[in-house]
Amino acid sequence: MKVQRYFTKEKQGNYLLLNEKDTPHISRVMRMKVGDHVEVVYDRVAYECEIVEMEKQVVTTIKKVLEKNTQKRGEIVLLIPLLKEQKLDYILQKSTELGVDQIWFIDTTRSVVKWDHKKTNKKLERWSTIVKEASEQSKRLTIPEIRGVYALSDLKNIEGVKMLCSTREPKNNVKLFLQNHSKYDKMFIAVGPEGGFTLQEENTFLEMGFEAVTLGSNILRVETVPLFCLSAVIYENME
Repeated sequence: MKVQRYFTKEKQGNYLLLNEKDTPHISRVMRMKVGDHVEVVYDRVAYECEIVEMEKQVVTTIKKVLEKNTQKRGEIVLLIPLLKEQKLDYILQKSTELGVDQIWFIDTTRSVVKWDHKKTNKKLERWSTIVKEASEQSKRLTIPEIRGVYALSDLKNIEGVKMLCSTREPKNNVKLFLQNHSKYDKMFIAVGPEGGFTLQEENTFLEMGFEAVTLGSNILRVETVPLFCLSAVIYENME
C-alpha cells in the first residue's frame, strides 16, 4: 500500500507537526488513525513517521530517514502567461510532477486572462495548494515556489541560462540548447500564450539575453509546451 506523503515546517525534537489544513485529509479522506504511518518531509528530508496524536493538529514521531535531497542540477524556473483556470491548473500540477522549482507568471500582450489584483492572495493560495498536493503525490522533497505576475521589463536583471520558446526560430532546437548549457545554477524557460509572443516581445526577450529555441515543426498547445521542455531537461540530466 502506498504511504501518503505530507510536508511540514514544524519540528519539535523527534516530533513533526503537520499543518492543520492536512488534518481533514488524513482523518476523513485517508481514514488514518493513531499508530498509522505516513511520510513527512521537513527541510528537504523525507521521514517515515508514526501518528501519535490526531486532534486539531496531527502529531507524528520520526521512525527513520527515508530520503535526503541530493539534486545535482540547477533550479528550473518556468515563466508562463496567465491562462484560463483549467489549463493553468494542468500546467501547475504536471510541471510540479516534472520537477520545476519555481513558477513565475508574466503579463503578455496576447494573454487571454488579465490579472485581478483584488484576488491576488486567493489565487496564490489556490495555486500553492495545487503544487503542494502534486508534490506530495509525486513524492517530491520540495514544493515549487509560486511567484506573482511580472511585466517583461521586470525580468531584465535575472541571471541564469535563459530559453525562449519561439515559433519563429527555425534551427536552434531544445536538444542543441540543452547540450550547449549542460551546467547551470538556474534555468529560465519562457512560454508564450495562445498565439505566441508578439515580435516585439520576442525581441525584448532576446535583448535580455534569452536564447530563442524551436520546439519542432508542430505547433503545440500552450499547456503542452512547458511539459515538453521540462521532460527534455529531465532527460538531459539523467545519469
